[in-house]
Amino acid sequence: MIKNEREYQEMVRRLEQDKKFLEEQYKGLKEMGLTEEQIQRAMEPSYSFHEQLKEEVAYYEKIKRGEFEAITNFEGLGRLIIAMRISQGISQKELADRLGVSESLVSRDEKNEYHGITVERANRILNALGMVIISQVQDKPKDPVTV
Repeated sequence: MIKNEREYQEMVRRLEQDKKFLEEQYKGLKEMGLTEEQIQRAMEPSYSFHEQLKEEVAYYEKIKRGEFEAITNFEGLGRLIIAMRISQGISQKELADRLGVSESLVSRDEKNEYHGITVERANRILNALGMVIISQVQDKPKDPVTV
């Protein structure tokens, strides 16, 4: 997950480099006389990595615009909190200052996507970010019965 503007700029740069690499790789394989199917098979890992980079960049751009995905049963809460910080334009250092903790603690927590965070701690962070999570309770959908 991209967590700051510097990482974002680096990923955008890598994405451009990767795109050029893919074009050169394709051209080289074509010149070797490989069929289209052989080229696609050979390049599949590179294409997969490239798509993953694109998804990371797109996700960062989405959260910068304040577009968040819903979470269910608090799964992904840590990732959502990080997204909220990013959307507010708050650095890890600024969040640490607001919380009265070290920047290294915030960095470590975000690296682990706030794994095992308590409700009280999540609330302190949300307050420091000036954000609110509103939840609703629903019955769990029934699993379809197979015949």
